[in-house]
Amino acid sequence: MLTTDKHDRDAAGMTYVYPVVSRRAGGVSIGVNLNPNNACNWHCAYCQVPGLHRGSSPDIDISLLNNELKSFLEEIKEGSFMQEHVPEECRRVCDVAISGNGEPTSSSQFDQVVQCIVERLREAGLLDAINIVLITNGSYVHRPAVQHGLDRMARHRGQVWFKLDAGTDQAIARINGVNLSAERQLQQLEAAASRCPTWIQTCLFAWDGEKPDETETAAYLDVLRKARSRGIRLEGVLLYGLARPSMQPEAAHLCKLPEAWMQAMAARIEAEAGLEVRLSL
Repeated sequence: MLTTDKHDRDAAGMTYVYPVVSRRAGGVSIGVNLNPNNACNWHCAYCQVPGLHRGSSPDIDISLLNNELKSFLEEIKEGSFMQEHVPEECRRVCDVAISGNGEPTSSSQFDQVVQCIVERLREAGLLDAINIVLITNGSYVHRPAVQHGLDRMARHRGQVWFKLDAGTDQAIARINGVNLSAERQLQQLEAAASRCPTWIQTCLFAWDGEKPDETETAAYLDVLRKARSRGIRLEGVLLYGLARPSMQPEAAHLCKLPEAWMQAMAARIEAEAGLEVRLSL
């Protein structure tokens, strides 16, 4: 049985398509994994992907993806998958999420993937009835193939969930394992939000038992305020804590933050940055 803390990407026995019960989406999310090779250009300390290594998406077999999506959507609508694998209270499809075991926009075929999803949802009678979500670190939103895909998503209930876990270059390096400035991440955020409705997604946790200090918290809030002051249109913040164990060497440093702390942080984001917050604990 799938649960919010069990994301078995082999549950459907497919290469690219996998179902999860998403606590943030509130139902079954049909995942599209463009990184079955476990390759990513980031190395997030909290990542649950085993065998994660640096790299990009391999060539995608669009024909296979097409067939997997078609057959799984048919199974969801007409078969017994929901009854056999999903808790009763979660038996609804809420989105197709382009995500997986690495950064999906590293694929040079990203626009083709989005087109495939749109066509299969149209065939299943679900186009414009459920969301198409891209979960991304934003690294490649400047690429034409990604921009074309975002434009296509925006026409069909598309959403971007854009990773922003920290507001200082040092914290980004420690948490996300990448040499990236907060200013550059803000520029990529603007590029994404200008093409498709965008939520910021932020994972917060304690490191060696220490909560995020005030300097880091203030810097993160300052990035949110800068985004607002530059006129970047944001839907809000998807704020969440550790739900599944990290499979990275940094796992020993990480632990969940107290519920009260997370709730206070959500309230602070709303008060100081003026953004809606959806909190998942």
